[in-house]
Amino acid sequence: MAHKKGLGSSRNGRDSNPKMLGVKIFSGQQVKAGMIIVRQRGSRFKPAAGAGIGRDDTIFALRDGTVAFRQSGDRRFVSVTD
Repeated sequence: MAHKKGLGSSRNGRDSNPKMLGVKIFSGQQVKAGMIIVRQRGSRFKPAAGAGIGRDDTIFALRDGTVAFRQSGDRRFVSVTD
């Protein structure tokens, strides 16, 4: 008889919960102040006028308006315009 357990599923079973990252509101859509626009790890998108960045790099709307994405070189910005 073997004295060790089979090394199959007994060592599996660890997995992290989904983090639901990504763009939540796309360009041209209406937002209200406080709504989350992008959830991200690191600053892939940077906030521009009318948008703020949270402690976990979440981009959110600072005012009511329309979401706009723009690119300048290799940097991507998210803004909220009236």
